[in-house]
Amino acid sequence: MKTIGIIGGMSPESTVLYYQTINRETNRRLGGNRSADIVMHSVDFETIAAMQRKGAWDEAGKALAQSAQKLESIGAEALVLATNTMHKVAPFIEAAVRVPLIHIVDATADAVKKRGFGKVGLLGTKFTMSDGFYTARMAEAGVETPVPSENVQNEIHRIIFEELCLNKISAASKTYYYQTIEDLKKQGAEGVILGCTEIGLLVDAADCPLPVFDSAEIHALAAVDFALNDGAV
Repeated sequence: MKTIGIIGGMSPESTVLYYQTINRETNRRLGGNRSADIVMHSVDFETIAAMQRKGAWDEAGKALAQSAQKLESIGAEALVLATNTMHKVAPFIEAAVRVPLIHIVDATADAVKKRGFGKVGLLGTKFTMSDGFYTARMAEAGVETPVPSENVQNEIHRIIFEELCLNKISAASKTYYYQTIEDLKKQGAEGVILGCTEIGLLVDAADCPLPVFDSAEIHALAAVDFALNDGAV
């Protein structure tokens, strides 16, 4: 079993989901009392969020690169960045360490293509929906990712930071998200990517208007694949 290094804390709520999913899936595959070999460094989310707000992406990239180096120094054999938005600075992490970074967009694109879909809606922070680092990488993989209008993006973003990151679950916000997904369906989306690791707290695949690709779960399962399959990314 390979050692997985988790860069977490963005937010703590989603980091918990990563830890649980990786361990539960490892146990499902191996049985008994088996669990994953994990090392974790959890950053102060407010520090990173402040960098996001002022557009200090290089500074944020350097901070997460330092986190990655800490994990590598204590035995991580691959890294998982437990957030969608901060994959915007993935190149900083990749340049700072020798071990591979399991990229959330690559894992999600693979899951979408396995379903045979070529056009799926994308929900996430405004950075994820509008900055291009996510949609462009999906396009390179052959997947089109329409996003909501700017006004809707603003509200999706607000709900993430003011509610979901603080584990506040609102029925009104759930309705808003579902209406947004319904609108993406009308634009021809065959599914929807929950492109923020907290959105799974709000959107239930069982009653969602479109098939759901929960990026946090997909990413965590990709980490298990790495750990149990001779380190293949």
